[in-house]
Amino acid sequence: MRKPSLLKITATLCAAYSACATAAEPLADVVVITASRIEHASFELPAAIDVIDAARIRDAQLRVNASESLVAIPGLVVQNRQNYAQDLQISSRGFGARSAFGVRGVRLIADGIPATMPDGQGQAATFNLDRAQRIEVLRGPFSALYGNHSGGVIQLFTEEGRDPASVEMSMMAGSDGQRKIDLSTQGRAGQIGYVVDVSRFDTDGYRDHSAARRDQQFAKLTVAPDSRSKLTLVASSLRQKDTEDPLGVQWATYERDPRAGEIDPTDTASPKRTYAERYDTRKSIDHNQAGASYDVYFGENRLHLMAYGGNREVVQYQSFSRGFQAPATHSGGVIDFDRDFYGAAINWTDVRRFDQGVLRTTIGLDYDRSTDDRKGYENFAGAQFGVKGALRREEEDVVSNVDPYVQTEWQSGPWRLTAGVRHSQIKVEVDDRYLSNGNDSGDLTFTRTTPVLGALYKVTPDLNVYVSAARGFETPTLNELFYSGTADGFNYNLRPARSTHVEAGTKIRLAENARVDVALFEVRTRDEVVVDASSGGRTSYRNASKTLRQGIEVSVDASWAGGFAARAALTNLRAVYDQAFGSVAEGSRLPGVARTTAYGELAWKDDGGRYGAALEALANGKVYAEDTNREKAAPGYGLLNLRFTAMQPIGGWRLKEFIRLNNLLDKGYVGSVIVGDTNKRYYEAAPGRNWQAGFSAQYLF
Repeated sequence: MRKPSLLKITATLCAAYSACATAAEPLADVVVITASRIEHASFELPAAIDVIDAARIRDAQLRVNASESLVAIPGLVVQNRQNYAQDLQISSRGFGARSAFGVRGVRLIADGIPATMPDGQGQAATFNLDRAQRIEVLRGPFSALYGNHSGGVIQLFTEEGRDPASVEMSMMAGSDGQRKIDLSTQGRAGQIGYVVDVSRFDTDGYRDHSAARRDQQFAKLTVAPDSRSKLTLVASSLRQKDTEDPLGVQWATYERDPRAGEIDPTDTASPKRTYAERYDTRKSIDHNQAGASYDVYFGENRLHLMAYGGNREVVQYQSFSRGFQAPATHSGGVIDFDRDFYGAAINWTDVRRFDQGVLRTTIGLDYDRSTDDRKGYENFAGAQFGVKGALRREEEDVVSNVDPYVQTEWQSGPWRLTAGVRHSQIKVEVDDRYLSNGNDSGDLTFTRTTPVLGALYKVTPDLNVYVSAARGFETPTLNELFYSGTADGFNYNLRPARSTHVEAGTKIRLAENARVDVALFEVRTRDEVVVDASSGGRTSYRNASKTLRQGIEVSVDASWAGGFAARAALTNLRAVYDQAFGSVAEGSRLPGVARTTAYGELAWKDDGGRYGAALEALANGKVYAEDTNREKAAPGYGLLNLRFTAMQPIGGWRLKEFIRLNNLLDKGYVGSVIVGDTNKRYYEAAPGRNWQAGFSAQYLF
């Protein structure tokens, strides 16, 4: 008996939604800017793009990890590693899945300011979710318009100060000692809007040795000097002091106790002590940045200027043994760097109207630069481990990029044609000042021109079809260049990955109360950057052969009478090595990438929006942890979550409460994997059944 296809199942669901949609609240046509840099309804763009609104981000969530809300987006996999020292794992259509920490392969932007460094390394932890207004997620060929490491684009927009002014306090708590307090104020005085937010999050951690404290501050000013211009100033900070790193574990350890760390068998002084405990693996982060953007309109034309700068200090203690650090070329078990970064952007948007259509053209230039004062130390002094010992590395690393681009769009009748091209030049410079183990000084320059083409045709007012194609590329990040093999120096032989993207899709409105988006895509990549060896927090990389990604993404949104609404997001992704290399056979699955992911939600709210409830379901297929696919794969899993919300207006007050019950069926599962770990400590466990609850009080003046 043949199994029904994904499209048939979706069509059946949509027909049911349409039949039940009478008297339901119409779905809003969301306006986005990420794909085109100009405001457009997402329905009118030849690109796969989804929007998460403020309610999904901020209601019934702790607002600590972007994974809380991004889970509802097809094509995107966001894993909470239960490890605040290493941040989230985010991948878009498989790009970024290899990252051992932070975000690579996916471009992060907050209020128009890059949260990704020039080398392609980004930190989702810098996003301020407490004041988020929406998040736009762009996937597919149009991501290439954002240059290096743009396998996808995630752009956060925070709220602006408005009338009436308000102050708000939120208090939240959850399993494993999670607790958060957030204080904010916002308002508008004449032509000046302001938002200020401060928060503190603490957790004892689900896994052993995974406690964390995160302090965040955020401020935003918007000024309208006149009717045609707008100035926006933003500043933010993130501080995490001695955030514990539980490290990964082998499969046998995970099966014995998902919370446990891997025991260090060489520790004769304390035979039961884990690697994380013996070396006190931890990371301290102090991140501060500020930026300004200025927009001025000349009729329909617009000039956009942006500048930003900041500093990031990181000290990380790893679990390398004394013997492992013995070679003279080893850079030690403590990473210590002080990074200054800054950048600027300018673009001009020209709109010309003709009898038969509209031509919109944007011409721009982006410049970014980061400078690291980087040191390495031994992680021992005498017989004591987990302390800063002798110096083993000292260098200055500079990465910069200069990217001119042009993007144009012609709209006439039922057609919307889009074309763009970007030329990226990324330069990496190393000044080695620790010469007793050799001189690693040198430089690399990567250049690539990435064209994009797209066409959308309106078959009917409620049915659009589109095709798009692009060339993309992904340079090695600084951290991927630092090591060559087990203990050699800077890897000057690592090449960028080059990719060709094609996509075809359709966007359908069913009545006014249901919408379906379907995207079919294929990505062919040469010189894929893959893990060569990984151990104790240090990973080296190499170029592999060709890879192939083919898939389908389906999203369905619908509303019904009686306050009911539903969302479904389904992804099927075949991501394989299309050519053998080394011991990796052709057809082997890319590690860190699930074949199937799904999300479904059935929600309800009363007519006044005072009470709500929702049942969430999510599922991920199995994930391989290394290139050969011979080691134990992290098994697939399915989860159910339940949430309740309430709101009471009392005079000038707005009180809100929520309760979340996650993993209702108490499933044991691996939440994420560390790709290619040499010691086979691939697995990072996720929590069983757990709870979260919160209360907020807002006063409107």
